Amino acid sequence: MNPPPDIRRSRAYMRGLSAEFRSVLFLRLKGYRILARRYRGPAGEIDIIARRGHLIAAIEVKARAGLTEALEAVTPRQQRRITRTLLYFQSQHPRLANFDYRFDLMWVGPRRLPKHILDAWR
Repeated sequence: MNPPPDIRRSRAYMRGLSAEFRSVLFLRLKGYRILARRYRGPAGEIDIIARRGHLIAAIEVKARAGLTEALEAVTPRQQRRITRTLLYFQSQHPRLANFDYRFDLMWVGPRRLPKHILDAWR
């Protein structure tokens, strides 16, 4: 028997928080500085905004069984929202205005280290 929808949602939420936490640790080990987590702008939300050198990365975290599923989970509509939200973030932080930016995906699979997909879409 399947658990009720509210329990499934709660489990998915907790799985997402865990994936974000592991992703942040992994990024820090790679030399990234975390500027924001769960950043909300008028157009949407970005899971992680990180900086490395003169690069700002908007990172979408997906906890999925497979990499293909994670890539497919970021729809073109979501990509546009993330793009607008990152541009808004940069406008709110003038010192970051001249930094390059890209859009990454962090896939967190079961019993695996996070996999960082650089420049997942443009």
